[in-house]
Amino acid sequence: MWAELSVQGTAQRIDGPLLFLRRNLEVSLGEAVEVLIDDERPRIGRVTSLDEQTIVVEVLESTQGLSLAGLRVRFRGEPMRFGVGPGLLGRVFNGMGQPADGGPPVAALEWRRIDARTLNPARRALPRDFIETGVSAIDLTNSLIRGQKLPIFSSGGLPHDRLAIEIARHARLRDAQGSGAAASRAGSSAGEFAIVFVGIGVSHDSAENFRRAMEDSGALGHTAMFLNLASEPSPQRLLTPRVALTAAEYLAFDEGRHVLVILTDMTNYCEALREVSARHGEIPSRKGYPGYMYSDLATIYERAGAARGAAGTVTQLPVLTMPADDISHPIPDLTGYITEGQIVLDRELDRRGIYPPVRVLPSLSRLMDAGTGEGFTDPDHPALAHQLFAAYARAIRMRVLASVMGEQGLPEADRRFLAFGTRFEEEFAHQKSARTLEESMEAGWSVLRGLPANELTRLSNAQIQRHLAEPERA
Repeated sequence: MWAELSVQGTAQRIDGPLLFLRRNLEVSLGEAVEVLIDDERPRIGRVTSLDEQTIVVEVLESTQGLSLAGLRVRFRGEPMRFGVGPGLLGRVFNGMGQPADGGPPVAALEWRRIDARTLNPARRALPRDFIETGVSAIDLTNSLIRGQKLPIFSSGGLPHDRLAIEIARHARLRDAQGSGAAASRAGSSAGEFAIVFVGIGVSHDSAENFRRAMEDSGALGHTAMFLNLASEPSPQRLLTPRVALTAAEYLAFDEGRHVLVILTDMTNYCEALREVSARHGEIPSRKGYPGYMYSDLATIYERAGAARGAAGTVTQLPVLTMPADDISHPIPDLTGYITEGQIVLDRELDRRGIYPPVRVLPSLSRLMDAGTGEGFTDPDHPALAHQLFAAYARAIRMRVLASVMGEQGLPEADRRFLAFGTRFEEEFAHQKSARTLEESMEAGWSVLRGLPANELTRLSNAQIQRHLAEPERA
């Protein structure tokens, strides 16, 4: 039972989503609160700041209509919690974990703290095994591994929302033979795949598009969606990823599923963090963001991983938009320190109609070697990825030289690499539909054909002969 205490006549002021109370009882940081006025439905909040005289409550719902006169606050005596149970998949929730699809509340087996601690490093296992996203520029050259956190660095106006929903629709595990394993089946059993899709500060239209896309594709059956709207109070955005990760941890470590958590857009989360910090009167750091933003983001990202003795894993694919296309901005900068690589989207590729506009050279998956190659995917996968990367890097250098001295001034081998760069972008990176890993690898081998064999230094002679040698004519 929750201990409930009520205070009346102690409200001092309301500043946006913050309610300031005179402190006349003992409460705890993070404690759940109900704000009541007249006979209205209670509004949910939490204690975010304390001193000897004042209690500051973040109201997670609109403060419109609240007045100091007659306002009552009920302290629950425990932190914010979310009810987890076997009915999470196939449901749509709002940013606070309340049903938003017209269905009944989830039959909770347990109520868990949403601010759960990150995985103990001593319990962590090395992320292993490959998750197929259907995107060649990720699957082949920057592979996503179970238990990894791999952000997508995008910019305003780029199709990151489309990419996020297509990954959610097509992502799957692969069985021991390398073929796609079933994404989900009726019931719950160890080793199955699940998606937790999190929209943070999204518009109403975007939220409906997300929901409709998942329903129409049938992917909603193995997905739990948490959608926080841009019109909702900014403190709610700070809770949404934590509520969603509580659900993901239950699905992974209790039901034994491999869970892919897609969070879009973490920039909206950081903007909300800056806004709430300013309301609290905290001293800002770089570009007005709070100095603790690094540790705050870490409490989210470090909830990904694989644990020893647990059948399931939590993998994160956060999406963020870089303000002013600046990769050194505090949001992508701090994210890059915490996570294990990044997928970078490029505006120039998008202008040319390349989709998805993944810029391969600055993209990186630091755990790729832990889940690709023999025993995980195709034995030739790592070598092909390294050769594509090296050849494309040379093609970009040739473009710079060609812009100075003209294409005709380049040696024949360099002109062939220049042509390869165009094929790589238009035939490999660009795709009209999702590809299996085998299809991605075939596209990779295809664009390498035409390059001089003696220049393919990342491939063995056997690999060149097997995949790139022209068939003998009769």
